[in-house]
Amino acid sequence: MASVSKVEGKWRALIRRKGHKPISKRFDTKAKALEWARGIESQIDAGQVPAVAGRDTVADLIREYRRLRSLARPILDTSSEHYTLRQLDADLGGLVAAAMSVDDLLGWAQQRKDEGAGPYTVNCDLSKLGTVLRYAGRGLPDVIGAARPKLSYLGLIGGGGKRERRPTEDELARLVAWLAEQRGQVFADVMMFAVFTAMRRGEIARIVWSDVDPQKRMVLVRDRKDPRKKVGNDQWVPLLPAAWELLQLQPREEGEPRIFPRDPQTFSKYFRQACVALGIPDLHMHDLRHEGTSRLFEDGFPIQEVALVTGHRDWRHLRRYTQLKPEIVHARGTRPST
Repeated sequence: MASVSKVEGKWRALIRRKGHKPISKRFDTKAKALEWARGIESQIDAGQVPAVAGRDTVADLIREYRRLRSLARPILDTSSEHYTLRQLDADLGGLVAAAMSVDDLLGWAQQRKDEGAGPYTVNCDLSKLGTVLRYAGRGLPDVIGAARPKLSYLGLIGGGGKRERRPTEDELARLVAWLAEQRGQVFADVMMFAVFTAMRRGEIARIVWSDVDPQKRMVLVRDRKDPRKKVGNDQWVPLLPAAWELLQLQPREEGEPRIFPRDPQTFSKYFRQACVALGIPDLHMHDLRHEGTSRLFEDGFPIQEVALVTGHRDWRHLRRYTQLKPEIVHARGTRPST
């Protein structure tokens, strides 16, 4: 049976069942404590919270998930998945996995929103949390599935959608100046490298000096994003003049193999801060990939050459990147006929 008592101004629900370790959680009101306790007891009765769930925290399961992945598909320290797991550990690691509630996830999602994360990013993080609970835990209740309807209704999670936002030249110049002065030249360089190469932030953070071919002016991007192949999708990417020149300006740090040795989440964090400080609305760092791809089309590169730079295997996905500026069409229309 569950017991509810007042402890230090909060109502604590405590559930004790034979074969299970005690599970407890504190609430602001007695009604919420009773509601939570009834829900957990129902899950225990249905066999959804077996004894093996015990007192494992979310942090415990994240560690176990990393261990399991290391047996077949290790998580690279420079991968976006590594940073997502690290963020989840920091935000939710202290919670007992079997006792994690819908309210816990609502509060976490609101916190992520307040930090600047959009609905799509939170949705991706939530999905990763669900993967951890499924593969590293055993018999845990589906709290992710239970929380999704409310999170979606509140607009805290959502699909990625198709963005067409492109920065103006003035916005880019202001962002470069602010980042260089306020956060360091490397962050300004990363921003423009994203434009010049159409690379994702994680790809920029992963490239290393030893994978640069100076003769062919190419760089090997390892484990490039591909829904059909999670590991081993390595691609040689040609670096056009602006990208090559920017790469050559980067200092080499002793003992550091990476060209841009920074956390990719920090790239986005500082980019958001710059946009807020400068009053630049509705611009995300990933929009720079869109900008870079659009520039390639505007410069006259055929789709197959654009795909070599961006890494798209399915050329149909490139259609949404081809919002050419009207003045480009006029410029081409005034070319002399032969």
